[in-house]
Amino acid sequence: MQSTVTSIILDTRRALKDGTYPVKLRVTFQRKQKYYPTDFSYTPENFEKLMSPKPGKFFKEDKIKLQTVEHKMNQIIQKLPYFSFNELDRRLLKNSSRHEAFSSYEAAIARLKEEGRLGNAGFFESARNSLWCYVHGAPFTKIKGTTKKKIAALMKSRAQYQPLPFTAITVQFLKDYEKWMCKGGRSISTVGMYLRTLRTLFNDAIAAGDVSAELYPFGKRKYQIPSGVNVKKALPMADIAKIFTYTPTSESEARCRDLWIFSYLCNGINVKDMARLQYRQIDKDTVTFTRAKTEHANRHQSKAIVAILSPQAQDIIKKWGNKPRKSDSYVFPILRQGLTAEQEQANIKQAIKNINFYMARIAEGVGIEKKVTTYTARHSFSTVLKRAGVSTSFISESLGHANEKTTQNYLDSFETDAKRQVISKLTAFEEFALKA
Repeated sequence: MQSTVTSIILDTRRALKDGTYPVKLRVTFQRKQKYYPTDFSYTPENFEKLMSPKPGKFFKEDKIKLQTVEHKMNQIIQKLPYFSFNELDRRLLKNSSRHEAFSSYEAAIARLKEEGRLGNAGFFESARNSLWCYVHGAPFTKIKGTTKKKIAALMKSRAQYQPLPFTAITVQFLKDYEKWMCKGGRSISTVGMYLRTLRTLFNDAIAAGDVSAELYPFGKRKYQIPSGVNVKKALPMADIAKIFTYTPTSESEARCRDLWIFSYLCNGINVKDMARLQYRQIDKDTVTFTRAKTEHANRHQSKAIVAILSPQAQDIIKKWGNKPRKSDSYVFPILRQGLTAEQEQANIKQAIKNINFYMARIAEGVGIEKKVTTYTARHSFSTVLKRAGVSTSFISESLGHANEKTTQNYLDSFETDAKRQVISKLTAFEEFALKA
């Protein structure tokens, strides 16, 4: 391995707010140089004193700390099987993420992408970008295009950004961040969703023994993550009946309307899970699936969801399903075998966009005042059953909610015959008409 050279330097390209300059560790390999941040900053005069043979009592302690940082860097370099800046960055990221939030986000995002969970990875990226802008004094409302790429580049280079140690994330820090987000026009629900990602990383750091549990800022008598307002998305039976009886004006509109109905009839299945359905999961008048959203996070406790295929749902499969019906073929022509994780995500997003577009047009055409999206089908499924007197336990199981632990402990599952009786309530339009 060709030798590398490390040195402690003062980066005088840009002064900090207090007039000092950041002290960095410079690594040189094959005439290429890269700079890595430290926790120190000095004026040029004081840095010269710091690096002198006799720094004096005032600078001696910091000099020892900086030399320790340099020594650790050299140890990491020596343990590399081969040297490259990418390999060094990867090793440093792995080590630094244990104590610092931005690095922890990078490690989590990389892990999620490797697992093919691109939606979650994108969500963690959005949360990280928000915190990055808050820490660096940038307006979050302007994180678009070029700014996103700039943040990603800075995260990758680790050369010019202020770290966020877990020890700096206090109750007051979280309160101030919440105010900043709301002032920038973000909803309290968004604040809550972003901070749940930070709480997850904080818990991971504590579990690994890298951060003291005493520093944990979340929970009762500390900072409680806001839950936001639960917006009612369900449709009344009268509006659902309008969608069922609507006459589509085009094939695309008919297909999207029918996929929405299929979601409503089949336990409020979301588009991603619907797109991933294969014919081998269908058994006579049932379809069994596991939610993609929970199969990684709750693998040890996730349970298969069994949805009853009503006659209407079976007709939708016959009309729009892939043919021939091979065991390992996808039911609906949203995905195909051999797609990358990125391509799969793009196809699912496009399917959601198409369904939402045509359902909005249908809703306007039949006089439905509420916004109708793919989420509406899921909420309508649960609400209609609740209004019909179906137990919360059954609905929770049907939706695949993993947080109904107590219910699942004493009520394991429902028999398929019972499900057939209950599922018929979803299309009880005659009963609705008589009562109206």
